[in-house]
Amino acid sequence: MNTRPYDSTTRTMPVMQKLAEVNWNLVILITLIACAGFAALYSAAGGSRSPWADRQMFRFAVGLVILLGVACVNLRVWMALAFPAYIVSLLLLVAVEVAGRVGGLGAQRWLEFGPLALQPSELMKVALVLALARFLHGLKPGEVSQPLKLAIPLTMIAVPVLLVLIQPNLGTAALLAMCGALMVFLAGLSWRWIVAAVVSICIAVPAAWQFVLHDYQKQRVMTFFDPNSDALGAGWNTAQAKIALGSGGVAGKGFLHGTQSQLSFLPEKETDFIFTMIGEEFGFFGTLALLGLFAMVIYYGVQVAVLSRSQFGRLLAMGITVNFFLYIMINGMMVMGLIPVVGIPMPLISYGGTAMMTVMFGFGLLMSVHVHRQVDVPRHSSGII
Repeated sequence: MNTRPYDSTTRTMPVMQKLAEVNWNLVILITLIACAGFAALYSAAGGSRSPWADRQMFRFAVGLVILLGVACVNLRVWMALAFPAYIVSLLLLVAVEVAGRVGGLGAQRWLEFGPLALQPSELMKVALVLALARFLHGLKPGEVSQPLKLAIPLTMIAVPVLLVLIQPNLGTAALLAMCGALMVFLAGLSWRWIVAAVVSICIAVPAAWQFVLHDYQKQRVMTFFDPNSDALGAGWNTAQAKIALGSGGVAGKGFLHGTQSQLSFLPEKETDFIFTMIGEEFGFFGTLALLGLFAMVIYYGVQVAVLSRSQFGRLLAMGITVNFFLYIMINGMMVMGLIPVVGIPMPLISYGGTAMMTVMFGFGLLMSVHVHRQVDVPRHSSGII
């Protein structure tokens, strides 16, 4: 990785110099993971680039341009745009409740703009990280544990989480809550608050079960504890995913030879359960190789955070990295039957436009932190840009 110092105070660094500062090792890793996704989508369509692989490749190409463009924007600009991005994302979540398209199981998660469908909850994953990074950057050491100061980031987390829960989208709501909580913790939150939060969650779970969760979400939880109780109904997804993963064995059945996926027993094979299809065709070694690529991306993300001079840069890089890690962890545990099915895609692998663009934009922010790692970012809004 290139860690050559440069003039951190200039705001007119040539674009070519910024592109030279990009961590190309990380870009290559992201591309390799995306290529694994293209191959999986090609296989999911029975050996055809249509309807999924072609579109996903185009989206990734556009996303790569976005990544490099975002990387070249000064970190101070992203700090100035953090709160507006959060507000716009929040308004889009409200718009979903008013005019959103209803999908499977009655979920209302999308806004339609002609032929395009936008999922605002995906945008909020990045907008929340940006906004929290800016607010927490403005606090002095120790202030984050003060009740009045702490109430602000908690509210910033709670409002979008509640809006996403209403859709309902339990998986994304959980991801937002966990990512936000981890960012507050990384900003220096006292362990006393953490213990109090754990106790509060334990108390709130029964109330959430009774008044928040929908019937199908409760059924998913019950099926998680006893998948065989409804193996042909609510337990079908988990059961078929386990069969696909287990049948792959050590080396897999071979590319395009996964019986569960090719015979369409595997549910949502192009989106939520694509990881199990990879496990069936490439086996333990294939999934381990993919997880190894994911681990290297996370390593680079943490390294970018550590090398950043500003608190805003460190929190932004860690927030993006934690978000990416939670994507992987939740989807992996879901398809292996370790947690209930919650509908979280595997980043860069699962088919989906908004998710792909959001992930690539997030990596662009991560790269911006790397390119501008020596930039001094003021604690308050005056003098940002």
